[in-house]
Amino acid sequence: MKKILLIEDNKDVRENTAEILELANYKVVTAENGKIGVELAKTTQPDLIICDVMMPELDGFGVLHVLSKIPATSKIPFIFLTAKSEKADFRKGMNLGADDYLTKPFDELELLDAVEIRLKKNELIKSEIKNSLDELNDIVKATKGLEELNQLLEDEKRVTVFKKRQNIFLEGKYPNSLYYIQKGKVKTYKTNEEGREYITGLYKEGDFLGYLNLLEESNYIESAMTLEDSEICIIHKQDFFKLLHLNKDVSEKFIKLLSKDLIEKEERLIKLAYNSVRKRVAEALLMLHKNFHDESEENFSMAISRDDLANIVGASKETVIRTITDFKEEGLIEISGSKITIIEYNKLARMRN
Repeated sequence: MKKILLIEDNKDVRENTAEILELANYKVVTAENGKIGVELAKTTQPDLIICDVMMPELDGFGVLHVLSKIPATSKIPFIFLTAKSEKADFRKGMNLGADDYLTKPFDELELLDAVEIRLKKNELIKSEIKNSLDELNDIVKATKGLEELNQLLEDEKRVTVFKKRQNIFLEGKYPNSLYYIQKGKVKTYKTNEEGREYITGLYKEGDFLGYLNLLEESNYIESAMTLEDSEICIIHKQDFFKLLHLNKDVSEKFIKLLSKDLIEKEERLIKLAYNSVRKRVAEALLMLHKNFHDESEENFSMAISRDDLANIVGASKETVIRTITDFKEEGLIEISGSKITIIEYNKLARMRN
């Protein structure tokens, strides 16, 4: 049974809201002010916190600020209750790391929907799988397959130069090769019936592409296109399988990693469906940082088309442009043409989480 901490100074609202949640089979712990709520959050470790904004002694913003500084409570999903709807209040709460808002008065279905979505999202975050490529490198280095793999990757005859925005492989086609990025940046994407793209992954030097469908011997479930001029090492199917068959443990673990990679992508789609556009844009910028960050740069910068950014976010270009303009006004990023520079990484990360 999921545990919810309800912090609300109005007795009638507190009791009515607790009753709705208990009837929906949640265990509810209540607090009549922010100070008591903070202590209960630390001692009871709830799965979700619902907190009024305007309270005596310590308001909702103060509660969230205090809990966000404590490791044991910083990741607990947080929903504000407020009778106010000014944009400044919403923005202040989101900047502090709130997950959602409910404006009083709210109905029973609105409350339960918000609670269910936040709890599901938190479960997905907890079950996120570590990027498989690091683990793959550890596996390969621990086996004799490393030498054979390096020989394949260092064979200049296997390297093909792809121009910017050139397709490497296409969704629906049958795979015959494994691709390794020696230089450049690549996106993978899916296309719907209307021709609209959704970017499923971003890759850089040292990453492999196309291995899932190669092992499954099924058609590609996505397409791959270069984001800049790139050098791609193409390893033919028979050579790839020969490498895997050198060591049974390598092949078995490799297949497990492929399964994890597929789960990661599916979970990302689900999380994007739950998140607001603002959080999805923040997540997209952090995804770009994670995949393409040059550690020699103090602040991460990358030139990316607004179409590509919208295809990562899963929203219209106009909506994404409005959101990054808001981020610029808030001092989180700088914009110069197609180039975006992240100034406040930690604030974006808190917003995403």
